[in-house]
Amino acid sequence: MDDLLTGLYQTFILKDNYMYFVRGIGVTLLVTVFALILGLVIGIVVAIVRSAHDLQQQGKERNVVLGFFNAICRLYITVIRGTPTMVQLLIMWFVVWGSARSSDQNLIVCAVLTFGINSGAYIAEIVRSGIMSIDKGQMEAGRSLGLPYWSTMKSVIIPQAFKNVLPALGNEFITLLKETSIVTVIGLKDLTKGAMIIQANTYQALVPFFAIAGIYLVLVIIISKILGMLERRLRKSDIR
Repeated sequence: MDDLLTGLYQTFILKDNYMYFVRGIGVTLLVTVFALILGLVIGIVVAIVRSAHDLQQQGKERNVVLGFFNAICRLYITVIRGTPTMVQLLIMWFVVWGSARSSDQNLIVCAVLTFGINSGAYIAEIVRSGIMSIDKGQMEAGRSLGLPYWSTMKSVIIPQAFKNVLPALGNEFITLLKETSIVTVIGLKDLTKGAMIIQANTYQALVPFFAIAGIYLVLVIIISKILGMLERRLRKSDIR
């Protein structure tokens, strides 16, 4: 019991060590949110390109330009999903950003780009599955009203697909939040790095690492509750 109390004191009170957790939560959420936004943008664009190509294939049509971009999108998804996220992060920082000064701002931008590009590959397949689940009559109805393909996709198909894939997108958000813990390998002071610093200073491993496990758990529970509320609201709007 005395060892536990000592660990709590050294982890949270001694030299204001709790601030490592406070600042770490801020960095973790910052990287996660902006990476998710970037991933959504990339994923939706890639999903639309791949879905448009699939629809053309079904209609026995051929578009060389669309086929070229579809090939690039498939290569992107294959490479990103086939390589570890940590390796991608190391390449981004030590190769792509090899000459960059090691500052918090550069580290955050590097992390956001890495996780955004990584998440985009998974979101692309999630969104594509949602688009392909929508009856093709919806697209035909939009086109019959005079809407161009992209306007129909934006105004008719994507909103319906979003409702279908919201649980999967929520899981990707939660996964992304937890995966950001590997930014410690490039020196970014996120939540995990804060616990590692405290452990190195106090030689106490139990409390710091259980503390960040608890913090991650609380963050995931909060996100899950918010996503559940959003799903229920969307279901109510469908009933109306």
